[in-house]
Amino acid sequence: MATRTSIRQSRGAPDPRWLTGVAGFAVAALLVFEFLVRIALGPRPDLDDQTALADFATRTNTQTLTITLTDTIMMACLIVFLAGFRQLIAEAKRELEWVTMIVLSAGLVFIAVTLVGDSMEAGGALDTFDTGASATAIRALTEGYMMMFGPISSVLIALIAVASGYVTLASDALPRWTGWLAYVVGALNIAAIPTTFGGTNDRVFYSVGGWGVAVFATFPWLVWVFTVSVVAIRDRRTHRV
Repeated sequence: MATRTSIRQSRGAPDPRWLTGVAGFAVAALLVFEFLVRIALGPRPDLDDQTALADFATRTNTQTLTITLTDTIMMACLIVFLAGFRQLIAEAKRELEWVTMIVLSAGLVFIAVTLVGDSMEAGGALDTFDTGASATAIRALTEGYMMMFGPISSVLIALIAVASGYVTLASDALPRWTGWLAYVVGALNIAAIPTTFGGTNDRVFYSVGGWGVAVFATFPWLVWVFTVSVVAIRDRRTHRV
């Protein structure tokens, strides 16, 4: 049976396992939706082809704005997920709190970088309204957000993943295999960092805007977030008795 203290805590504060799980599921669902919309857009023309680039930006402006709005909502859910994950570790082993601050701090920087990239991508779409698209402006914005969504985000996700793996293994707040999974995610994101030097052709796998970033960074990160969410929800009842 739950103690009186635990009953008072459950009545006075939200369940961190439930919030972590729900927020993680929301992140996963929104990321999958965003991915499907991007697939529907088709390949982006070469940045050197100004006419095709302007036409593409004009034709896909509504979908692009939908993606950036989805990404913004997803970042809000990610804040809840990271805060909940930090609380799970803190409840299990308070002395690891300073390491969980690394997870949360790096996560907040990642979110800020992503939102800036979203703003740049949305700016390219907004440029197509009313006055017509400027291929020069769209190219500059595209090259900027490609770095933010790619190598820069990979560095931050690697830090989040490695720190998360360490605190998971050190605290036993979650199954140990989830900690090792976090280490794998960190290693894959480190492998994605050199795409910085791969050029801007998104049809090249290992380029700054290519599918290599999604394969090495985005989807492994999604797998870890979803896995932690499932475990948090599954173990919720166990930790309430």
